[in-house]
Amino acid sequence: MKKLLILMMAMVLAGGFVFAGGQQEAKGADEPLKLVLLVKSLGNGFFEAYADGGKEAAKELGNVESIYMGPSTSTAEGQIEIIETLIAQRVDGIAISANDRDALIPVAKKAMKAGIKVISFDSGISLGGRTVDLVPSESELIGRQQVQLIAELCNYKGEVGIVSATSQATNQNLWIEWMFKEIEKPEYKNMKLVEVVYGDDAADKSYREAVGLMQKYPKLAGIISPTTIGVLASAKAIEDEGKQGVVQLTGLGLPSEMQHYIENGTCVQMALWNPIDLGYSSTFILEALVTGKVEGKPGDVIKAGRMGDIVIGEDGLSVMGAPFVFNKDNIAKFAAMFYELF
Repeated sequence: MKKLLILMMAMVLAGGFVFAGGQQEAKGADEPLKLVLLVKSLGNGFFEAYADGGKEAAKELGNVESIYMGPSTSTAEGQIEIIETLIAQRVDGIAISANDRDALIPVAKKAMKAGIKVISFDSGISLGGRTVDLVPSESELIGRQQVQLIAELCNYKGEVGIVSATSQATNQNLWIEWMFKEIEKPEYKNMKLVEVVYGDDAADKSYREAVGLMQKYPKLAGIISPTTIGVLASAKAIEDEGKQGVVQLTGLGLPSEMQHYIENGTCVQMALWNPIDLGYSSTFILEALVTGKVEGKPGDVIKAGRMGDIVIGEDGLSVMGAPFVFNKDNIAKFAAMFYELF
């Protein structure tokens, strides 16, 4: 029954796949490429946003049918069964947000041996199970953007504190290093990063650290918190201390948690990854690989529509771009997506 359901789902979502003896009918030369976005699970608004991005890219490319698939629950086994079905269907390419970065390698290799281009995105497959692994962003882009966002809010002047996660968090520390490099630019001559404090990704400690910054620096103009727990705690601290509009706030936050604070102006803008952009970029990468525009080697450049150029790096690692910026104009839309995931 489970295999039958997967087969039926594949036929519906693929939009007309016809089977004869378990194989797809021969595809005409003018038929669109069958590119699949295989997500962790179905029935989830966050992942459905990937599908929206894939459809947007397919419309722009003109030679692609974007197919959205996933298991009913977030398991590697469910994804493996779907990939086996897609191999039988002889689709042209699969972009996978993996439930298990190692468990999918054997079936992904089988797909590639069958001539199917395989990439991973967001939640990657380990090297050997894909050609390209698309990650949402990188340390330099994240760190520099955080300073840019707070500078806009503070009119490029004043003291700014940072509420980080733990002092041992490698990613946080790299982002903060880039913040200090970014603020050395001439346009920030009237700004200063005064202190980094650590909330240990605990809501209560992050709250106390944010309050402590405001008390220690009476002229504090802003707080950066590149951690979803920290930025939420900092927003509450700013409100409780009566500093709304006086101490500006930005960071990396979940729209579902920060909607209230963005809509009431406590946190005017913040950033995080946009699933629509990931689905869009993945489709452009797959199309380029399938059509031979690129081979998937380090240094290859993919023209990805509104996302610009995406460069394939060592071991197939590719970076999409700077995190997406959320504000009162778009927060409600994305909050609904993130509520589904978190």
